[in-house]
Amino acid sequence: MMMVQLLLSFVASSLFGVIFNIPKRLLPHSGFVGMSGWAMYMAAARSGIDGVAATFAAAFFVAFLSNGFARRYRTPATIFIVSGIIPLVPGGTAFEAMRHVVMNDYNAAISLAAKAFMISGAIAMGLIFSEVINQLAKRRP
Repeated sequence: MMMVQLLLSFVASSLFGVIFNIPKRLLPHSGFVGMSGWAMYMAAARSGIDGVAATFAAAFFVAFLSNGFARRYRTPATIFIVSGIIPLVPGGTAFEAMRHVVMNDYNAAISLAAKAFMISGAIAMGLIFSEVINQLAKRRP
């Protein structure tokens, strides 16, 4: 099951790279970034870490890896970050929240919406923290 999830996260990240017009030679790398981020999320979640904290760690790792690939291939890190975070986006949770709104189950909807919001914030914070650390490392003599 884990290998299937890793393969699907690789494919999803690569195909979103196609949608975003990433150069063809970098598509496998963007898929690898997405797959690695999902592997990090799964490892953190299986070790008992909360889903939001696991998403933060995975987003941090995605940004860190993306910056490395950006330096290696002399491209913007955004190329790898955008397609790399796709597996982490809480689309299913947001959909379930809206489904509960339509069914007039507002208590469940608020809970799911709050979780989707916190996961989205964790993705943003992971990306920001990684970028801050990257900038501090560049300034070091």
